[in-house]
Amino acid sequence: MAVFLLAAVLGVVTGVFFAYAGDLPRISALDDYAPNTITRVLAADGQVVAEFATERRVVVGYDDISPRLREAIVAAEDAGFYGHVGVSMTRVLVTAVEDVIKRRMAGASTLTMQLARGLFLTPEKTPERKIKEALLALQIEKRYTKREILTLYANHIYLGHGAYGVEAASRMYFGKRAKDLSLEEAALIAGIIQLPQRQSPFVDVRRATARRNYVLRQMAEEGYIKREEAEEASRRPVVTRGQPRQDESIAPFFVEEVRKYLERKYGAQALYEKGLSVETSLDPQLQLAANQALDEGLRALDRRRGFRKPARNLVTEGIDLVHYKDDRWDGPRAVGQVLPAVVIAANPRGAKAARDGSAAAGGPPLAPGAVRVRIGDQTADLDRQAIAWTRRASASDILHVGDLIEVRVRAIDPETGALTVMLDQTPLVDGALLAMDNRTGQIVAMVGGLSFARSKFNRATQALRQLGSVFKPFVYTVAIDRGFTPATVLLDEPVTYDAGPGQPPYAPRNYDGTFEGPITLRRAVEQSRNVPAVRTIDQVGPAQVVEYVRRFGFQSTFPAVLSLALGAGEATLLETVAAYAVFPNQGIRMQPYQVLRILDRDGNVLEENRPQPREALRADTAFVMTNLLRGVVQRGTAASAASLQWPLGGKTGTTNDFTDAWFIGFDPNITVGVWVGYDDKKPLGPAETGAQAALPIWKAFMKAYIDARGDRKNPPTFEPPGNIVFLSVDRATGLPAESDGPNTISEAFIAGTQPGGWQ
Repeated sequence: MAVFLLAAVLGVVTGVFFAYAGDLPRISALDDYAPNTITRVLAADGQVVAEFATERRVVVGYDDISPRLREAIVAAEDAGFYGHVGVSMTRVLVTAVEDVIKRRMAGASTLTMQLARGLFLTPEKTPERKIKEALLALQIEKRYTKREILTLYANHIYLGHGAYGVEAASRMYFGKRAKDLSLEEAALIAGIIQLPQRQSPFVDVRRATARRNYVLRQMAEEGYIKREEAEEASRRPVVTRGQPRQDESIAPFFVEEVRKYLERKYGAQALYEKGLSVETSLDPQLQLAANQALDEGLRALDRRRGFRKPARNLVTEGIDLVHYKDDRWDGPRAVGQVLPAVVIAANPRGAKAARDGSAAAGGPPLAPGAVRVRIGDQTADLDRQAIAWTRRASASDILHVGDLIEVRVRAIDPETGALTVMLDQTPLVDGALLAMDNRTGQIVAMVGGLSFARSKFNRATQALRQLGSVFKPFVYTVAIDRGFTPATVLLDEPVTYDAGPGQPPYAPRNYDGTFEGPITLRRAVEQSRNVPAVRTIDQVGPAQVVEYVRRFGFQSTFPAVLSLALGAGEATLLETVAAYAVFPNQGIRMQPYQVLRILDRDGNVLEENRPQPREALRADTAFVMTNLLRGVVQRGTAASAASLQWPLGGKTGTTNDFTDAWFIGFDPNITVGVWVGYDDKKPLGPAETGAQAALPIWKAFMKAYIDARGDRKNPPTFEPPGNIVFLSVDRATGLPAESDGPNTISEAFIAGTQPGGWQ
C-alpha cells in the first residue's frame, strides 16, 4: 500500500512537472546576467553628482561581499542552502500542512526559489507560481554553483529605499562597500530582506534592531559565529552612516542638460537601466561657488525691493508650532546658510522685556520689539538690527506668531552652537550663471535659476533674452576689422534716423541722458555710450554685424536694424558666454560641451568628446577687443571688479525699463556670464543695471574662482599676437602722448593702424 501511494505521489509530481516544464523561461539567460544598474554622472574630479536608475544597483562579485554578510543571508533566509538542490522538501511539507490548517498561502521558498521568483516570475501567491518557482530553482541549481547562486541573489534582492543588491544597500545604509561591513552591519542588511519597507533602520530602528538580533542568533545557531559574538553584537546600537536616496544635486540644471542629452542619444532604457558612466566637465568647487553667488546676489536684489508679508502662518493653518518640522532643518548649520524658521514669540515695541506666554518660546527674556523664532531644536531672536534692511522700526511690527519665514545664519557660537540670524526672504527675481573654459569649451559650472525645485526651466540654456549693451562689443569688432582703432574718435551727439514709412524717427539716447561730444572708441566701450554704438553700426552696416555674429556661434536670428547695436536681438546666456570667450581665446570659437566621455557598464567607451575649435575672428582683432573690454573693468561701468586685482575683461548690459541685467566677463582661462531678470520680463526696479544687479554676482563667483584656481604671484596674461603694437596715447583724445602723463594709457593697435601708421 505504501509503495502504491508513493508511486501515485511521484506520478502526480511528475505529471505536474511535465505540465509546467514547457512554460518556463530559459535558465541559460543567467549566463549573461545583466540586471538594471545605476547610470552615474561624474564631475571632472570623479565625484558622483547624479544617478539615474529604475533599480539602484551596483553589481559585485562573490569576493566583494563580506563573508559575514554571505553567512548572515544564508542564516536568515535559508539555513539549509548548502544542503538542498533548490527545493527543501522538508520545508515544503511543513509549510503545506500549516497552510491547510491556517488557510493561507505562505512561503517555503529556499534562497534559490526566491532568486527564481525575483528573476523570472511575479510575486503573486498562487499554487501555479509556487510550482514554477520550484521547477526553476531545480534548473538553476543544476546549472550553477552555490557560489554563483548566492552572488546572483545578493545582487538582485531589494533592500529598501530604491536600493537593489547588497552593494547599493551597504553604501546607502552605512556609507561603505559590502566587503567592508562589520558583523552587526551585515546582520542588519540580511534582516532587511524579509520586509524592506518596514525593517529599514530609516523607517523603524527598533524593528530593524530586533530583526538584526534575530539574524545574529540564527548565525550563532548555524555555527557561523559564537553565541558570545552574537550577544556582544546585539548590544551595539544601530548606527547608520548613509542616508536614503537623495535627488538633490549640487548642479541640478547641469545634470538635467546631461540627462536630456543621454535620453535623446541613447534612449530612456539605456539611461535608467544600463549603468552608464558619464564623465563631465563640471568643477564641483566652482559649481558650489556659482550656487552661492547667484543665491546671495538675487536675495540682495530682492531685499532692495522691500519686505513682503510671509506667505504662510501656521497658527492660521491650525498647525502646532512646537511639533512643526521642515526637512531643511536636518544636517549641520553653517554661517551664511538660509533656513526656514517659525515665529514662536513676539514682544510688542514699547513693552518691557518679557518671557512670552508661549511655552515654546523658552530662553532669556525677549527684548521689546523683538521676535523669537524656532529653527529645528534651536531658537534665535530677531532684533532691529536683524531686520534693518526692511526699514521697519521693529521685528514685532512686521512678524507675528506662527509666521513661517526665512533667516540667514550670521554667526554660530563655537561653544554653545547658539545662532545669530537675520531676516531673509525667498526672491521673486530669477537669474542664471554659466562658466566656460576658454580653450576647450568645457562648461565647468551652470546655474539655471534660483531653485530647480521651484522651476526646472534652465535660464542659462533655454531663455532667450534681450542682450542690451553686452551686444555692443560685436558691433565694435566689425568696426576694428574695418580699420577703426581704440583711438578712433566717435561722435556722442544727438542724431535722428528715418525708421521707415509710418514709423517715428529713431533717435537713440544715452542711459544718463547726456551727450559727451567727440570721444574715443575706447571711452564709448568703457562707458557703454549708446549713441556712438548706433553711429558705428550705421557706418559698418547692420547686415554686416548680423553676418559677423554668426561666426561667434549665435544661433538666434538678429534683426538687421540700427537698434541691434543696443541689444535689440535675443540670445541665451550659453550662446553669449561662448561668443565672448572668442575674445580671450585669440579669435577661436570653442563649441560648448559638458559630456567628456561615456562608458558602458563593462567599461567600454561609447563616446568621447574633444574640443571643437573654429576660427571666428582674426587674432589681432580679438586681442584689440580684449584690451578694450579690460578697460571696462579698469575704468568703465564694471570698475568695481578691479578690486579683484586680476587680469579681467567684460561688459555690462541693461535693457529698456531694466528688464534684463547682464555681465559677461573673462580672464585668460575662463569666461563667465550672469543674467538677472523676471521670467515674465517685468522691470527689476529703478537703477537695477547690469553693474548693479549682475556684476556683484559675477564678482563673487570670480573671487571664489581666483582663490581656488588662481596664482596671485603668477597671474595668467592675455598674450598679444606678433602684429600688435603698443603706443602711449592720451585717454581723452586718442593722440600720442608722453608715456608717464596722468591721462596716458598704453593702447593696443594692429600694426599699421596706430596714429602715425608705419614708422
